[in-house]
Amino acid sequence: MRTTAPSAFGLSAPHTRETARALHGLREAALSGDRSGPAPRPVIDASWKRMLRIGVDPDRGTSSALLDREDLEHRRRATPLGELLPALSEGLIPAADASAQIVVITDGEGRVLWRDGNQAVIRRANGICLEEGAAWSEDSTGTNAVGTVLEAGRPLQVHSAEHFVRTLQNWTCAAAPVHDPRDGRLLGVIDVSGPDHTFHPATLALVESVARLAVAELRNRHLISVEGLRSVASPILSRLGGRALAVDANGWPAAVTGMPPVARLPLPRSFAAGRMWLPSLGMCAVEPLPGGWLIRVDDENTGAGSPAPPGRVVLDLSGRRRWSVTVSGAAGSWTQGLTPRHAELLYVLSLHRGGRTAAELAGDLFGDPTRKVTVRAEMSRVRRTLAEVLAHRPYRFLEEVDVTVIRPERPDDLLPHSTAPAVRRSVPPAG
Repeated sequence: MRTTAPSAFGLSAPHTRETARALHGLREAALSGDRSGPAPRPVIDASWKRMLRIGVDPDRGTSSALLDREDLEHRRRATPLGELLPALSEGLIPAADASAQIVVITDGEGRVLWRDGNQAVIRRANGICLEEGAAWSEDSTGTNAVGTVLEAGRPLQVHSAEHFVRTLQNWTCAAAPVHDPRDGRLLGVIDVSGPDHTFHPATLALVESVARLAVAELRNRHLISVEGLRSVASPILSRLGGRALAVDANGWPAAVTGMPPVARLPLPRSFAAGRMWLPSLGMCAVEPLPGGWLIRVDDENTGAGSPAPPGRVVLDLSGRRRWSVTVSGAAGSWTQGLTPRHAELLYVLSLHRGGRTAAELAGDLFGDPTRKVTVRAEMSRVRRTLAEVLAHRPYRFLEEVDVTVIRPERPDDLLPHSTAPAVRRSVPPAG
C-alpha cells in the first residue's frame, strides 16, 4: 500500500535543500507513473491527478491572457473584497514586504484583482504572470495555492516542487478562500507568495487569520444593513394583518409579523416583485423595500386550492466547482446554488430513490456510519430550501417528484473533489 510522505517531505519545517529534493523526487515519480514510493500530501496528490487527467503540460509556461482594464475594474467594483482592502492591507502587506513576499487577492474564478508587497518580488512575479488580470485557476496554471484552494475549498500552502508546472518550483505560496457570510458564495482567495526560500509554516496561519477577519468585517456590515432594513420595515409590518416578513436581498429576515421568527429564507434567482411561490411559505405577494423585500403570505391560497407543489427537480452537477438545483412546478421555478456537501447529499439521494437513513448517508459521505449527527445537521439545512420535494425517515426525494441529474461530459469530472465513497463508486475508473 502506498503511504503518504512523512512530514519532512511536507510543510511542517522550514525550507531546506533536503525537503526541496524530496519534493522534486515525489513529483518526478508521480509524472512517470511510479506509485511504489511515498505519496505527496493527499491534497497535492489529488491536484496532480487532476492535472494529468486534464492534460496540463508540466513544462508549459504560466502566462495567460490578461483581463482588459475595463473588465478588471468591473470585477473589482463587483466584489465586496474591494471594500475590505484597507483592512487586508494593514494585516498582511507590511509582513509580506518584510519577508520578501507579495499579497495577491483574486476573485472566485482565480483572476488576480490586486497585488502588493515587496517590490523586488513583484518584478520577479511579472516573469511568471502573477500580475493583475492574470488567471491562476488550476486549469490555467497547474497546481498552485490560489487554484488548488479554489478546487479544494480550504486553506492550504503549496511549496516548491508541489507546484505541477516546473516554472513555479522556485516559489512558495499560502492561500485561504473568503466566503460571503450572507449567502456562502465564494468571493475569492487571499494569497501570500514569494521565492521558495521565504517559506515559513506560520504563513498559512497568518493568511487564514486575515481571511477570517475579512469574513467578520463582512458579517458586521451585513448586520448593520439588516438593522437599517428593520427600521424601515417594522412600522409597515405593524399595520399589516396576517403573516408577513421583511428580508434583505439575501433572504435574511429583518422583521416578522403574524408568524414565528424564521431563519434565512432562500430566495430564487428570479426573485422579483409580484406573486411568487416560495417553498417554505407557499404563495406570496412580494413588494420592494429599501434594501430588501416585503413578503406577505397569501393565507387564502395556502390551503386547498393552492398551486400544486413542485413536481420536478433538476440537479445540475455539470460544473467543476459550481452546482445548482432547480425546482419547478405549476407556480413556476427557482434555482439555488449548492455547497459541495449539499451537492453530494442530493446526488446520493438521486441514486437511492427509496431513501437513505442517517447512518447510511454517513457511510455514503464519510465511510463512517457513526457520523449521523453531522448528516442530520446538513440535511436539516438542505430541507430548509427543499422541504417541498424532500422527505425524511428515511431521507429521500418524494415519489411524485421527477429528478433529473445533469452530469459533466467527462464522467470523472463529476464532483471531482469529492471524497465521498458513494460518489467515487459511481464514477467509472479512468481508461
